[in-house]
Amino acid sequence: MSTDITRREFIAAGTSVGAATLIGLSPRIGVLSPAKFKLSVTRWPFRQFTLDQLCQMAHQLGIDSVELLEPNEWAIPRKYGLTCAMGYATVPNPETRLTQGFNRVENHAWLIPAYERAIPLAAAARVPNVICFSGNRAGQNDDEGRAICARGLTPLIPVAERYGVTLCMELLNSKIDHPDYQCDHTAWGVALAKQINSPRFKLLYDIYHMQIMEGDVIRTVSDNIKYIGHFHTGGVPGRHEIDDTQELNYRAVMLAIGEAGFSGYVAQEFVPTKDPRTSLADAIRICRV
Repeated sequence: MSTDITRREFIAAGTSVGAATLIGLSPRIGVLSPAKFKLSVTRWPFRQFTLDQLCQMAHQLGIDSVELLEPNEWAIPRKYGLTCAMGYATVPNPETRLTQGFNRVENHAWLIPAYERAIPLAAAARVPNVICFSGNRAGQNDDEGRAICARGLTPLIPVAERYGVTLCMELLNSKIDHPDYQCDHTAWGVALAKQINSPRFKLLYDIYHMQIMEGDVIRTVSDNIKYIGHFHTGGVPGRHEIDDTQELNYRAVMLAIGEAGFSGYVAQEFVPTKDPRTSLADAIRICRV
């Protein structure tokens, strides 16, 4: 049975697929990376664990954050000395949050209030970033979509600046996982960031997605680090482990991120094909440069 799965499928499912019993967990291991960036893990690929179990495991592996959580979950990582590095805003239809985004004027009527509520909540919960999405093209040209995204995001920037929270628009591939998604190339996202022109709007550079769409990851990251606020990992093909079963040298990518002076979070977002704890521990060793 194939283990390939997308975040959209988990969002649509909406519930945990069950919990695994954590056994044999050792005390917190490893040392902090000499690089400035911090380490995180996303929630959705590890739903065989409860959120508390995942936070406990993350703490013991030396991970700083568990992320992609709803506002009512943001307090849970703090019980384990962690943060939630990237949070969701509460929207009316979470199952369509990736496809119905800021590139449609009609969506602004509910997106803007949702993010106006989420930003101060994130600040109070010490969540540094809130994720956002362009939405699908649906026949719209890229220049128009970028202009409408800027129109919808601009009223939120003073709120984000006031509360010290960064809005991060995720770069997703439209080739395999998210057909027709508009923010699918770094150049498009960077152009939007330049138009908005605030340190409180950046890109979530998903390495898996951008390797599929454009490759040249190290050069792209190095040239555009000013506009990148967050990273996600995942092996190509299949969004599985970031080890030698996939086509990128993740150690080299992490070194480049560190050398670029990035000081935010790099989050593991892969679906494990082996023991989840072992795969996560291996990924953290690769990324701790």
